Amino acid sequence: MFDQYRKTILAGTVALTCGLTAASTFAAGFQPAQPAGKLGAVVVDPYGNAPLTALVELDSHVISDVKVTVHGKGEKGVPVTYTVGKESLETYDGIPIFGLYQKFANNVTVEYKENGKAMKDDYVVQTSAIVNHYMDNRSISDLQQTKVIKVAPGFEDRLYLVNTHTFTPQGAEFHWHGEKDKNAGILDAGPAGGALPFDIAPYTFVVDTQGEYRWWLDQDTFYDGHDMNINKRGYLMGIRETPRGTFTAVQGQHWYEFDMMGQILADHKLPRGFLDASHESIETVNGTVLLRVGKRDYRKEDGIHVHTIRDQIIEVDKSGRVVDVWDLTKILDPMRDALLGALDAGAVCVNVDLAHAGQQAKLEPDTPYGDALGVGAGRNWAHVNSIAYDAKDDSIILSSRHQGIVKIGRDKQVKWILAPSKGWNKQLASKLLKPVDDHGKPLTCDENGKCKDTDFDFTYTQHTAWLSSKGTLTVFDNGDGRGLEQPALPTMKYSRFVEYKIDEKKGTVQQVWEYGKERGYDFYSPITSVVEYQKDRDTMFGFGGSINLFDVGKPTVGKLNEIDYKTKEVKVEIDVLSDKPNQTHYRALLVHPTQMFK
Repeated sequence: MFDQYRKTILAGTVALTCGLTAASTFAAGFQPAQPAGKLGAVVVDPYGNAPLTALVELDSHVISDVKVTVHGKGEKGVPVTYTVGKESLETYDGIPIFGLYQKFANNVTVEYKENGKAMKDDYVVQTSAIVNHYMDNRSISDLQQTKVIKVAPGFEDRLYLVNTHTFTPQGAEFHWHGEKDKNAGILDAGPAGGALPFDIAPYTFVVDTQGEYRWWLDQDTFYDGHDMNINKRGYLMGIRETPRGTFTAVQGQHWYEFDMMGQILADHKLPRGFLDASHESIETVNGTVLLRVGKRDYRKEDGIHVHTIRDQIIEVDKSGRVVDVWDLTKILDPMRDALLGALDAGAVCVNVDLAHAGQQAKLEPDTPYGDALGVGAGRNWAHVNSIAYDAKDDSIILSSRHQGIVKIGRDKQVKWILAPSKGWNKQLASKLLKPVDDHGKPLTCDENGKCKDTDFDFTYTQHTAWLSSKGTLTVFDNGDGRGLEQPALPTMKYSRFVEYKIDEKKGTVQQVWEYGKERGYDFYSPITSVVEYQKDRDTMFGFGGSINLFDVGKPTVGKLNEIDYKTKEVKVEIDVLSDKPNQTHYRALLVHPTQMFK
């Protein structure tokens, strides 16, 4: 009985196989998506990392003069329109679609030429909802909410990439093991060191001027807070656009290059001897990339080995090999504490301690090594948070939150320093820029940076000291420790967008533009943030990433602004609200789709 049944099954299987073979020379399987228009199929999220993107496959068509329009949602929706160049068509073997709404049937129009004939296809592209993978009992909302305050006519098409983050339920759970005291036993606990606890989930998106999400980087692209793997931990920061329209970024022990379609173009571990990348990455005109890192196992003069904190700049090539190193422990003075002792103990970068907000920091001579305020290698004495490259003389300009702004040459010699004069050693004091007025007349400023009869002011705990297209230096002046002291009341603090003109031959600095002081404490952003001049609309773009940071239990505001350079009128103001209370944002930047799809 069983043998007869087995023969029947076998015969049926042979017949089925023969039938498939006779009907087709292909193996059995499901059919691919069919063309949706005159070209190929439409694939949503083609690389699995950017769910609000899609790709219209070329299906062997040869086309040119491509223009894409993702139509706005509803009557007030913002259309996203851009051209696509030959390089992008060949890179993706398709037409990249950027700017889709989440969980929506998006109307998309693609115009192009084929064989000299103008063509047009209309598509409906369905997307799913985006998801925040890191929620807990602190969550105020699932996604970070936006609030549009103002958008002036002519600015409706603006798109802003927000580089922010969200707390993980477990918090920081990794530490580097520091070197034990020479008298410690094998079973004695070892100290922590380095900045490995600087670890939080990324939250990266593009917002339009209606406050709608138009792009999303999946949180799992570079980060995994559910696995104990330090190669997938850190703080995704320093997202900067390259000349090709791609982006570089750093996170913990890696640096990356990716594009807006979600394609990971490079994923490099930091070179041996370095660790804890954060805050900044930037590609130079030479095609190299500058990264802000720490030094692993740095030997101090007393013989102790430490992991240094945010005081090393490395230049790497596209293969990840080291081209050059700037060791700030040797170039600057890691023992200078003029500003360190004047800081608010409640917020140092994104390390926030609400219990000590408004209190002046105390520097202890035996402060443990690690990511804490203190002098000397192995502590957070420098806190470099931005890098600018000056191609004119092959130099770098650094924003050292705890020291000032400094320009350093390829020869590792300091060219100039923009900071109050207090505390610098004799050699470095000779590099201090001298403040002057509009007519080049010297200003009178004391060692704490307080200047008489002028609007000139130094920056304090600043971020993003970048060169503008005009050759000036633009800076986000956070303003903590202004005048190297804490004010009588915390509400007396303010932040500024500020622009300086530096005459390197004369060694002078002139303040040529500022905004924000008049908005007072409501505009105050104690940590993080960015400012950058926008030539296309003659505006100063800024993002204050930590407004209302100390309001217990409330969302932190990241405020997107574009300010008219001539009139100082607010052209754009959009608030981004953190999804958990007292959780800071980092930076934002303008994105231009046509530049991203050349």
